[in-house]
Amino acid sequence: MLFGKPSLLASFVVWTASVAALAQGPAYHLGRTPTPEEIQALDISIGPEGKELPPGSGTAREGAKLYAERCAPCHGPTGAEMAVYHRPLVGGKGSLTTVQPVKTIGNYWAFATTIWDYIRRAMPLDKPGSLRVDDVYALTAFLLYRNEIVREDDVLNATNLPQIQMPGRKLFFPAEPDWKPGYRQLYFSPQPERRERRR
Repeated sequence: MLFGKPSLLASFVVWTASVAALAQGPAYHLGRTPTPEEIQALDISIGPEGKELPPGSGTAREGAKLYAERCAPCHGPTGAEMAVYHRPLVGGKGSLTTVQPVKTIGNYWAFATTIWDYIRRAMPLDKPGSLRVDDVYALTAFLLYRNEIVREDDVLNATNLPQIQMPGRKLFFPAEPDWKPGYRQLYFSPQPERRERRR
């Protein structure tokens, strides 16, 4: 007899049938399949290469006014301030190797397209996603200008924004490392062996 007692076998059979019944429970028909338009409205991610950037343009001069109106209340008048909930956006040059590094757009962010993507989807805090495409280009240009990466009158757009070489790019691993398994590791040197002193 399975498990030694008939009652135990019956309990096991009932339990197994209950689990199977629950797995085939009723469909509740909640929600609906999103339309292609709804999916497209949410599919706004911008990759490092910027292939998904929409048409538009903006300069730092245009972005300065927008920044003062929409961003300064949280990030400070120049972007270099340590605000209550935000780290500085500007400055920090040469600080990454110090005891108190200041990670900003100018010295730590690897791709200019990431700045554009973040502003578009998350800013301003009180109404994220409300900025026009040209406004996002202008604000991105302003922050890059304040970090001495572009000039004040440079016109940023979907073509040249991905081509900007950010100072922090060299701090990160490439998306597709050029080493393969079995080859010598290119990024990390082996730790030296520790020799303990014998007493």
